[in-house]
Amino acid sequence: MTLLTRWGPLREFSTMQDRMNRMNRLFRESYSPEGPEDALTTTSFAPPVDIYEDEHTITLKLEVPGIDEKDIDVRIDNNTLTVHGERKMEKEEKEENFRRVERQYGSFTRSFTLPSSVDPGQVSADYNKGVLKIKLAKKAEAKPKQIKVNVGGEKTLEAKAPAKVA
Repeated sequence: MTLLTRWGPLREFSTMQDRMNRMNRLFRESYSPEGPEDALTTTSFAPPVDIYEDEHTITLKLEVPGIDEKDIDVRIDNNTLTVHGERKMEKEEKEENFRRVERQYGSFTRSFTLPSSVDPGQVSADYNKGVLKIKLAKKAEAKPKQIKVNVGGEKTLEAKAPAKVA
């Protein structure tokens, strides 16, 4: 039985970035002067993002569960949208002996180059249930325009030159 899989070149980059992050994490855990326990709290991660576009807006949705709203910074500078944040490890759980820690902690930065069609003055960001939703409005000239096409049998109005006033 043969299976067909759609190839996505961007997916390959994401997979490679994930593997590099894991290798970096293992390296930090093994050679961290603080020990493997503290190395877990300093690991950086990249939250996944979905990007949607329609005729009026471009919308980004970043998964950032467990991060306080005050620990998220969204900026636009030189046509680049940058989202920076930090997930802090709760210190109340000192009494518990961890057998495995899979959630990633530390700071992250994601940057996106904005197309020229985005109006940097009309940006909104909402945070709800661990999802950061950023809406970027498009400029009016970038929005599609409907143009009526006249068919051969219809009469069209001709533009007349303005009358001269003496």
